[in-house]
Amino acid sequence: MRVVLRGLLITGCLLIALPVLATEQVRVGAYHFPPYAIKPESAAPRGVLPELLAALNALQSDFQFSLVPTSVTRRYRDLESGRFDLILFESPGWGWQNTAHVALDLHIGDAEVYVALVEPGRDQGYFEQLKGKRLALYNGYHYGFAGFNADQQFLRDNFAAVLTYSHDSNLLMLTRDRADIAVITRSYLQSYQRRYPERSKAFLVSQRVDQFYRHYALFRGQSPLTPEAFAGLLLALKRNGQLDPLLQYYHLVVPEALLSD
Repeated sequence: MRVVLRGLLITGCLLIALPVLATEQVRVGAYHFPPYAIKPESAAPRGVLPELLAALNALQSDFQFSLVPTSVTRRYRDLESGRFDLILFESPGWGWQNTAHVALDLHIGDAEVYVALVEPGRDQGYFEQLKGKRLALYNGYHYGFAGFNADQQFLRDNFAAVLTYSHDSNLLMLTRDRADIAVITRSYLQSYQRRYPERSKAFLVSQRVDQFYRHYALFRGQSPLTPEAFAGLLLALKRNGQLDPLLQYYHLVVPEALLSD
C-alpha cells in the first residue's frame, strides 16, 4: 500500500509540473460598417465578421477570437498600440501605409458602386461625370474617384460631399434630394435590395464600379496568431463547407480558391 501511495504521489507531482496549454486570446478590431460589422460595441453584434469569428471559435480550441470595438479613424493607432491583434476585411492601401503591420490576402472581394434615383431619360451616362454632382459618402472611407484621399475637407471641397456613418442615410438622401449620387458598398446594396425589393426600384445602380478590392487581414507584429496559422483556420472552414455559404449570404465575392489544397 505504501508503494502504491508513493507512486500516486510521484505521478501527481509530475502532472502538476506539466505545463498547461491555455487557449490564446486573439482580439479582432471592428468598427460599424455594414455588412461587415453592425454595432460591434453592442452585446449582440451582427454581420459577416461576428459570424466568421463565431465559426472559428466553434472550429477549434487553440484560439479564442473576440471583437474589440474601434472606429474608422482610430483603428490605425489601436492596432499600433496593441489594443487588438488583427483587423479583417481591410486593404493595406486604406491609410495603413504608416502603421506597422503584416498583411494576409483573404482572397475575398467586394466593390463600390454609384447609385442615383431613377429619373425619366436618366441612364448609365449619368455616372460618367461626378464633378458638379452632390455625393453622399461614408465618412472615413477611401474612394477610387477621389484617389483614395479620405480627408473630409478635400471631399467636401472637390465633390460637394456629404459624409455620414450610414449607407441607409446616404440612400435616403437621394430620395430627399439632398444628394445626387451615393457611393455604396456593393455587398451592402445587394443585401438592401434583398430586404427592400420595392424601395430598390427607385434606384439606378451604375454598371461602372468605383473600385473593386481584395480584402486583407492586417496583423500587428506581436500578434499571438500568425498569418499562416489564420490562413490554415480559414482553409479548414472552407473545407468543412462553412466559409463559402457565409460569404455568399453577405454577397461577398471569392475571386479564386482561398488557398490551394
